[in-house]
Amino acid sequence: MRRRDLIGTLAGGTAVALVGDLPFAEAQSEARGGRAAQSGKPLLAFSSYGMRKIPVREAIDHIAKIGYKALELTLLPGWDTEPKLLTRTDRAEIRKRIADLGLALTSVQESVQLAEPNTMVSLGFNINYNQRENLEHLRAAAEVAHELSPGAPAVIESPVGGRSAAWEETRRQMADELGVWAKTLEPLKTVLAIKGFVGNALDRPEKVLWMLDQVKSPWIQNGYDYSHYRLLGLSLRETLLPVGSRTVFIHVKDSTGTPEKFRFLLPGDSGLIDYKEYARILGEIGYRGPVTVEVSVQVSNQPGYDGVAAARHSFDNMAPFFA
Repeated sequence: MRRRDLIGTLAGGTAVALVGDLPFAEAQSEARGGRAAQSGKPLLAFSSYGMRKIPVREAIDHIAKIGYKALELTLLPGWDTEPKLLTRTDRAEIRKRIADLGLALTSVQESVQLAEPNTMVSLGFNINYNQRENLEHLRAAAEVAHELSPGAPAVIESPVGGRSAAWEETRRQMADELGVWAKTLEPLKTVLAIKGFVGNALDRPEKVLWMLDQVKSPWIQNGYDYSHYRLLGLSLRETLLPVGSRTVFIHVKDSTGTPEKFRFLLPGDSGLIDYKEYARILGEIGYRGPVTVEVSVQVSNQPGYDGVAAARHSFDNMAPFFA
């Protein structure tokens, strides 16, 4: 696809900056991998998912002031960064603010769900897009990813729904639909990181790998979040090593309980995850993407929750390993 055709596909003629025809992993290495490579560590980021009630411009300022070097913007309904709410002026101002503060926008958060969307309901959301709406949301997220992160478009990250118990019956359907997503993202030059999620069809790393192998697209990669796998009693090493070479995005938070009854916590608060080992394994596999603090709605919906205090507390817990 010619450059001007791609621009038109993304935003109806709105100009955006691209990095040739490189998939995200290569573009990231060229555009912002130098900082991580020099430090020998990934970029520690914070997700605006944990700052729902804070206007995005203020949230970005807080994230930079605390010491994070990167951020994720949430595009879900209820946040002021939902794509339909962002004017061209908003996008230009946000892009400038991110750059002026020396941050990198490494990911944007969506919730596009394959086959049987259901799990987000249990965490306080009722997001149930149909197939056409999924593609519309992917296109809108790709537009934001390019406009706010020129040079190295941010990754779109999302769980993909379904039910673990229905894996055998639905996996072929899910793979077929994911293939359509891949064909949609290819001309948009934007990567989607699909995230393993407790209770979802992709609740184990081998299922994620099966799905990636079915699609075989550089535009569909892995998003890793150990807090979901820990609930199954799986170790960091046995879940991270198999998907390491396919991982372009990481969420960190803690978890306690079982797949049937669980609670997510701020990263480092449970004492059940060895983040020193976590960082060591990331070094072994050569991971240089973002390590992004995600505050679950199970935390942020609690009375008296303070998004800035949660971001600062999480930074203090994670900085010794990832900053």
